Amino acid sequence: MSEPLLHLTERSLWDTARATGAFEMSTRGRTLQEEGFIHCSLRHQLQPVARMVYGSYTGSDELVVLVVDPDRLTVPVRFEAMEPGGEEFPHVYGPIPADAVVDVEVWTPGAAPAR
Repeated sequence: MSEPLLHLTERSLWDTARATGAFEMSTRGRTLQEEGFIHCSLRHQLQPVARMVYGSYTGSDELVVLVVDPDRLTVPVRFEAMEPGGEEFPHVYGPIPADAVVDVEVWTPGAAPAR
């Protein structure tokens, strides 16, 4: 397996994706259709991304990290920076099939996810 892609989300959104067969949320509060791709990160990028996206999260839904095997994706993955010369993050340009998610890790804000 290539280096896994990680996506932080709410447990209920993952549960819905399992039921429908595909995950289609781009980031907190935005869908794949709205954004054009699904934001992901590599393991070393997850902590700062989590602070930025879920730092103020006070919801009752458990946060989880979806561990995605990029070799199981049938849509393009592009590593892109938010600004020229910036750090590149993986973006998935289509739905993530539920069977491409090889693990789900519980996330506690401010803590490193279990490996």
